[in-house]
Amino acid sequence: MYAITTLARLCRSRFWGAAVVAISLAAGAPAVTYAAGKTSECSPKTAKTAAQKRACANPKATKSVAASKTGAKGAVATTAARDTKSVKAGGKARKLATVDDDSAAKRVAVKRVVYKNGKRRVVTSYRTVNFTPQTPERLSTGRAFGLHETPDTLALRSSVAYVIDERTGESLFDKNSQAVLPIASISKLMTAMVSLDAGIPMADVMEVTDEDRDYEKGTGSRLSVGSHLSREDMLHIALMSSENRAAAALSRYFPGGRPAFLAAMNRKAKQLGMNDTHFNDPTGLSSQNVSSARDLVKMVKAAYQYPMIRRFSTDTNYDVNTGRRELHYVSTNHLIGHPGWEIGLQKTGYINEAGQCLVMQANVEGRPVIMILLDSTGKYSRFADATRVRKWLLDGGGATPQRTAGTTPTAQVATNSEHAL
Repeated sequence: MYAITTLARLCRSRFWGAAVVAISLAAGAPAVTYAAGKTSECSPKTAKTAAQKRACANPKATKSVAASKTGAKGAVATTAARDTKSVKAGGKARKLATVDDDSAAKRVAVKRVVYKNGKRRVVTSYRTVNFTPQTPERLSTGRAFGLHETPDTLALRSSVAYVIDERTGESLFDKNSQAVLPIASISKLMTAMVSLDAGIPMADVMEVTDEDRDYEKGTGSRLSVGSHLSREDMLHIALMSSENRAAAALSRYFPGGRPAFLAAMNRKAKQLGMNDTHFNDPTGLSSQNVSSARDLVKMVKAAYQYPMIRRFSTDTNYDVNTGRRELHYVSTNHLIGHPGWEIGLQKTGYINEAGQCLVMQANVEGRPVIMILLDSTGKYSRFADATRVRKWLLDGGGATPQRTAGTTPTAQVATNSEHAL
């Protein structure tokens, strides 16, 4: 053993020194490894420090300690690697979360003009603003069936337009007049006729209850539950301001209740020859309330025979006392009281399936006409279309009937409406 150790010390090359040490270890000679690959015999004489002496006295303990240190270092390294991976994964998750959070944000450029040393400069800065993508517009039934693509000489935005001479019944303008579509609150004209036909005292007080709320569409109302109004006031604001709860209360106080009222509405429609018409509720909020422009002409003619319907529907504003507070209502028709218009009866309507609707009886230079405009786009487009029709009549239109597309397949009924006006 001494010879091997001496040979290892004499070898200046580390390669040979390492080889000799390996041979000595294979032979079973205990040794203590020092830095730079040098070895020494484990004996009290060669040991210089107290630690080396203890190692020589108990070589097995030294190996176990070295093994434990190596294992500890490996465990630390494994733990560190695992922590590093978790940190990276957490960072990646946070990055993804940031991307998701930023999906509702948008980076926009803000430009401003500054002057420096008499020179004009445009400075651009960027900032992140909240951004909510617009949901696709829901199409009305008429637009879903392409009725709005029907061309006409007046470039109306209404999918259906029908104008007749009230005296002669002559058709002056016809665009998709046979299409059966939802009619929204135009239904309230039939609600008013059935209410008046019942002959119930108009001074009777009615209370608005939970049964009059809109559970189908969830629309609100200024007429709160618990309000008390006379039947006349209910009819007034239902026709002028299209108050849905007022129309619902009128049907509920009908002899036999709301089912009997709806039966009376459909029976009245049959009596008037409105074969393409059906009523499913008294307010018009249901998209199952359907009719055609030709049928609506018959309903307008019949409703015009009721003086109270003429007066209430063409009133500009009205105040009511509900027993809780005073409410001020205004007409939903912006043409009422407008210079140049002489309107004898009117009703507006809107739900998503029906689009913007308007029916009117009006005098144009002494000529009584009935206008039916259904499924118009835009809040004021129905009034603009009526103005175009009136101007066309004033300019001599209607001498030759304008028939665009009077025979159109019956449109089916859609769902998801908003408000009835």
